[in-house]
Amino acid sequence: MQGITLSTEAVSEKYRVLQKTKMRRAAVIRHLFLILFSFLMVYPLLWMFVSSIKPEDEIFGNLTLWPSRFLWENYPEGWNGLVTSFSTFFKNSLFITVMAVIGNVISASFAAYAFARLRFFGRNILFAFMMMTLMIPYHVVLIPQYILFLKAGWVNSYLPLIVPKFLAGEAFFIFLMIQFFRQLPRELDEAAMIDGCSPFKIYWAIIMPLSTPALATAAIFSFIWTWEDFLPPLIYLNDIKDYTVPLALRMFLAQDSVSEYGQMFAMSILSILPILLFFIIFQKFIIRGIAMSGFK
Repeated sequence: MQGITLSTEAVSEKYRVLQKTKMRRAAVIRHLFLILFSFLMVYPLLWMFVSSIKPEDEIFGNLTLWPSRFLWENYPEGWNGLVTSFSTFFKNSLFITVMAVIGNVISASFAAYAFARLRFFGRNILFAFMMMTLMIPYHVVLIPQYILFLKAGWVNSYLPLIVPKFLAGEAFFIFLMIQFFRQLPRELDEAAMIDGCSPFKIYWAIIMPLSTPALATAAIFSFIWTWEDFLPPLIYLNDIKDYTVPLALRMFLAQDSVSEYGQMFAMSILSILPILLFFIIFQKFIIRGIAMSGFK
């Protein structure tokens, strides 16, 4: 009996070793796949960075990543290579982006609070119309909006890029916050009303402090989308001194002369850095906001 017991324990131990080996093998294969997939995702950024320090004739002519010589001069030359210094374009983009973030967070939270916590006539119909705007491409309303802003005298200024953000024009952010607001207990509103709080007081003192993940998520997405937006600034801005970073990058591609691809890629790398830093610092808010708002 003792021999049988020892034999059973040996078989069990051998089985456990085999299971660990299989699990270790599966983990190695899984990590190798993730590393390969991550490299495929990062490769365009890596290629762009290497192209920013390559000589001009090697960017598209040399298929290898490693350049024959490192041309770091593309960065200072690209920074000062246009009519206006690139610092001006960064300031313009930063100003528009910050104002857009403030406008989207404030206006979208107001609209979301009304849809999620208040009861008024026609709420469901207005909510349906608001959701329908998500299916309308921007190009459909581009011409009517341009005519409206042209008659208002706003063309060639930042107003068409900033003012609509303060009018709850982004249905995505409204819907994101509605999903979050609906998860907050209504007993908080009732208790506040008993204490004499008005709807605005409830919004400002109770709902907003509890909605930091949703507000941060909206702010992050608004920052990223506005910073890299190209078409609206192209339509409404005419003076080079008012250009944003995406419009400035286009100026390196000349139709009637030599294009400066090395300088363009160098400035493209610098233009990506604010988005990467912003995302790395606040990525936990994106995860919490999406998870708690029901988008997962």
